[in-house]
Amino acid sequence: MSVEEQAEEAIPAVVRMFSGCEDRQTSADVSNVGSFQLPDPAGRAGGALTSALLNTTYADHANTGADLTFKETLITAREKLREMGFEQVPQLSCSRATDLDQPFSIIPPDFEGTRRAVMIGINYVGHDPGELSGCHNDVFNMAEYIKDCHGFTDDDIVYLLDDGEHTPPTAANIIEAFQTLASQAQPGDACFLHYSGHGCSIPDQDGDEDDGKDEALCPVDYAENGILRDDHVLQMLVAPMPRGVTLTCIMDCCHSGTILDLPFLFLADGSQEEMEADPDFEFGPFLTMVSSFAAAGLEGLKQLHAEGKARRKKRRQWLKSRLGF
Repeated sequence: MSVEEQAEEAIPAVVRMFSGCEDRQTSADVSNVGSFQLPDPAGRAGGALTSALLNTTYADHANTGADLTFKETLITAREKLREMGFEQVPQLSCSRATDLDQPFSIIPPDFEGTRRAVMIGINYVGHDPGELSGCHNDVFNMAEYIKDCHGFTDDDIVYLLDDGEHTPPTAANIIEAFQTLASQAQPGDACFLHYSGHGCSIPDQDGDEDDGKDEALCPVDYAENGILRDDHVLQMLVAPMPRGVTLTCIMDCCHSGTILDLPFLFLADGSQEEMEADPDFEFGPFLTMVSSFAAAGLEGLKQLHAEGKARRKKRRQWLKSRLGF
C-alpha cells in the first residue's frame, strides 16, 4: 500500500496542523517534570504564529487570505515572522497529501455539516517565571477571524481561558474539551482547535526516543495535575475523529512540531514546492491507537504511549534528515 492509502486507513479524519516552532527551536527544556517550572517568556516564540497568520489572512480585519493558496499563506507568514524578528519556520503537517496550491481555508470546499471550535489561551496568570501576556488576545483575535471569514458563530466555539471569566484551561477541562469535540463531530463537520500557551519538551522515560524527548502542552494547573503529552492529544482528539470530518489545528507554542504526529509535511523554508510524505511513517501503532480508543480510554494511555515510541523515533530521524540537523 502507498503512504496515501495507509494514511486513509489509519487516520480516519482529514487532520491539518499549523505549528509555529520546530521541535529543535526551543525556549526551554524540562529535565525534571516533578520540579517543572515554566520557562521565562523572554524571547518566546509562542504567539508569533497567530500574529503572522492573522497579518497574512486578516490584515485590517479584511479577508486578505481569500485569494491565497495554502502555500502562499505559509510562505507569507514566514516573511511576517522574519519581519517580527523570529527565525522559526511555519510548518503544515497533515493526515492526507494536501494540494498546497488550493485556496486557503479551514472549511473544506464540500462542507455541509456543523462548525465546531475549541479555543485555548493560557497566560499562566500569577506564575513566576512563565507568565505570558498575549495568549488571551491570540484566542479572541483568531475567534474574530474564523467568525468573520469562515462562518463560525459564538455558539460554535468553546473557550478555555485563565481570565476568571471563561472555563479555566485546566488539564481536566482541556481533556474534556478534546473528548467532547471528537465525540460530537459528525461526517461533514469542520472542526477547529487553537492553542496558545506554553509547550514543553520532557524526558522520554523509556529512553528510546531518538532525541530523548517527548513534546507536551502545559495546562494552567500543570504543577498539580501534570502536562498533556503528544500521545495524549493523539489518543483523545485525533484517533476518535470520524471519517469525513476536517480538523484544523493551530498550535502556537514551543516544541509544537510533532505535537500531532502526522505523515505528510510542508516546511515554509523555501526548500519545498509540495507536501512530502514521511516514507518510514509507522502506521501500525496508529492503527492500534485508533482501533483501541473506545476500550482503552484514559487508562490505556500508558500502553498507547509505549506503542508509539518506535513511530516517533523514526519520525524524528526523518525530520532531522529533512531539516539537516
